[in-house]
Parts: sequence; C-alpha cells; structure tokens
Amino acid sequence: MTEEKKKRPRGFAATVAKLVDPLNENEKFKERFKDTGVKILLNAKDGKYAALLVIDKGTIHVEGIENKPKKNLKKKVVGWDGLFQTSTPLFLEILGGDEVSMGKIIRKVLTGKIKIRGIKKVLILLQLFEL
Repeated sequence: MTEEKKKRPRGFAATVAKLVDPLNENEKFKERFKDTGVKILLNAKDGKYAALLVIDKGTIHVEGIENKPKKNLKKKVVGWDGLFQTSTPLFLEILGGDEVSMGKIIRKVLTGKIKIRGIKKVLILLQLFEL
C-alpha cells in the first residue's frame, strides 16, 4: 500500500493526471493513439513537481518528477521526447481556457514565457485536448 502512495502524482502532476485520466476510457483516444509511444514533460517552473505524460499504445498516465535539482528534468535522465515549460498560472490558463489560440501560444514562446523542445511531440497535446 505504501508503494501505491509513492507512485501517485503530487502537486502539478496530480492536476494534469485528473485532466488526462478520463482519456483512458475514451474509444477515440484509444484508436487514434494505438500505435503511439511518446513521453512529454510538462514542467511548471514555480512548482515542486513536473508532470511526465506517458502515452503508450492507447493508454495514458502521468508520473510526478521533482523539479529540484534541475538535473532531474534532463532528457537523458527522464527520457522525454518533448518538453513544455512555463509558470503554473500560464499552464492553468492554457489547459483550462477555451480562449487560448495558437497565436497566443506562439507569442508567449517568442517572448520567453513558454519553453518548448521537441515541438512535433508537444503538438500531440493539441490532439489530446480535442478529444
């Protein structure tokens, strides 16, 4: 029972998990991502935990990773394919807001408020939130 508590995401990762867990029951998600294997790191810079979103053959789950020390989030350590990093309030605006457009996100990338690595993989997030 203590192992289950350790594996449960905490902080920002728990919030992301609540958003994406219902996708495991969605048949459209299972069909669209049945051949996909990707890891996307969502890092809220001002939080204690980052969320590693793992999509593997039609299933999705979230792992919590501590932000400090910074080496915990390196690509070689975590093995992520894409990185999306910004502040917590901006994440909540993007994830929960209907008014966020691609233009607004691009503007925030250009001004340095959002950091993206592996943009092809990060664009999978748009497909997830369409479902």
